[in-house]
Amino acid sequence: MSLGILMLVHTALDRAEQVARHWARAGCPVVIHVDSNVAQATHDAFVTALSDLPQVLFSRRHRCEWGTWGLVAASQDAADLMLAQFAGVRHVYLTSGSCLPLRPVAELIAYLEARPETDFIESATTADVPWTVGGLDHERFTLFFPFSWRRHRALFDRFVRLQRRLRLRRPMPPGVIPHMGSQWWCLTRKTLQAILHDPARARHDRYFRRVWIPDESYFQSLTRLYATQVESRSLTLSKFDFQGKPHIFYDDHLQLLRRSDCFVARKIWPHADRLYRAFLDHPETAATRQDPNPGKIDRLFAKAVSRRTRGRAGLYMQSRFPCHGWENGVTAGKYSVFQGFAELFRDFAPWLAQVTGTQVHGHLYAPERAEFADGQTVLNGALPDSAAARDANPRAFLTNLIWNTRGSWQCFQYGPRDTPDIVWHLARDPNAQISVISGAWAVPLFTSGAPFADLRAEAARLQRAEHRVLDQLRSPEAKARIRIWTMAEFIETPMEPLQLILDEIAPAAARRPAAPPEMADLAGFGQFLQTLKNQGMHPYLMGDFPVDPQPRPAAGQTRRPYLVKK
Repeated sequence: MSLGILMLVHTALDRAEQVARHWARAGCPVVIHVDSNVAQATHDAFVTALSDLPQVLFSRRHRCEWGTWGLVAASQDAADLMLAQFAGVRHVYLTSGSCLPLRPVAELIAYLEARPETDFIESATTADVPWTVGGLDHERFTLFFPFSWRRHRALFDRFVRLQRRLRLRRPMPPGVIPHMGSQWWCLTRKTLQAILHDPARARHDRYFRRVWIPDESYFQSLTRLYATQVESRSLTLSKFDFQGKPHIFYDDHLQLLRRSDCFVARKIWPHADRLYRAFLDHPETAATRQDPNPGKIDRLFAKAVSRRTRGRAGLYMQSRFPCHGWENGVTAGKYSVFQGFAELFRDFAPWLAQVTGTQVHGHLYAPERAEFADGQTVLNGALPDSAAARDANPRAFLTNLIWNTRGSWQCFQYGPRDTPDIVWHLARDPNAQISVISGAWAVPLFTSGAPFADLRAEAARLQRAEHRVLDQLRSPEAKARIRIWTMAEFIETPMEPLQLILDEIAPAAARRPAAPPEMADLAGFGQFLQTLKNQGMHPYLMGDFPVDPQPRPAAGQTRRPYLVKK
């Protein structure tokens, strides 16, 4: 009978009854507080169900709303009743109706009897903890909070702003240094009596009644005034996510809870039948006698928080989408984008696939359809080649493509005719390697044989479109690996940029030797550009392309090989 249990109950009264009986069978007196929001008939039935246990008592009821004084008042009245009715109690343990004992109660009693003067309560100053969520840390002690944060959020926020504007500051009770910590504590009889019977209790209660979330600061602060030995930790395992919401334990957490070596855990799902059977009906008989060590499972919770907030690279999920900047990488793996290469070289895509061993697509963002490699109409993950489906969300199409094909390097073509909405997503993706030969879109026009008036209009349109693309790629915020050559400078020494690109995609040792791709016949191309100029359309994106280019040196005069073969 050296340990007394306080239970704050508001839901799942059938589970609370089950746990109360478990404590009582182990010889612990139990005082239960039932939230006044619970219907009177339900409360009376609960009291009747436990009436066969004389060591189970019920305290005066309060309205227990999150963040309000009612939780502290309920704890005070329950503790007063415990100390008055059970003189043999030396430690008082505060729990909730959703708490579940994880180890035999005898182990907890023995653990506390070995530490008769120790108070177990998480208690730290606001400057030393990063727990506060919502922007109120020290201000929760210096401002007034008469309105409920949950029921009257607008009034709450307005009153906080008003107090800040007026620079209101509440005086702290003499000798009290504000501390914060978990609501669930285990205090010695001596400390609890000192707090509840302090002549200054009325002043303390008046002050903390208007503190925000007083159940996390009232006992945590006052314990520091009276306790002789404080261990700033809770014996109850409780975990919170990055938003300050408690993790709920389900049946599949059974082994996780056993590994924690903690005496009590919250918050347990009321329908977790397997947990209640394992820890109440069939408690572990092999006592470990180890100190509670929630750190054993902290790594798993940290990983869960990271997975929830950051997710896997390139995989979008409900908790991070569509919040810009919350994604963990735009895509799941590296890929290459080529602009102008398929226009300047004949059969560029099959040549690149042969040399690098990668999957090389055509224009994935072409107006008609997504040109998947080898003429496929559906790619991994049932990704269709429909232009309408793709253009409904161009970014999702890209991220799905890279995610579904992760493990293999993807390459695709892009051009000024293609969907423009994807360009910025490509530019800001660190996984993207973008290679551009500006002005190469003019080569298909040159070889088309269409009427020159139509060619001039199309050339002007494509140049405007490519200019917008290049502006986005050259943005200071672009994170992709971007290389841009004008067509004139590229064809002077094409082997160097090609070799550079191939070395990035596939190591030289892993590539199969192949002949260089065949460049399109550009005889007369310079005159074509000059004719465009003469017609008032200035093709500046090609660079300084001569009207009559000098013949390129013969193969024997070439200083550098086209491909390095090893």
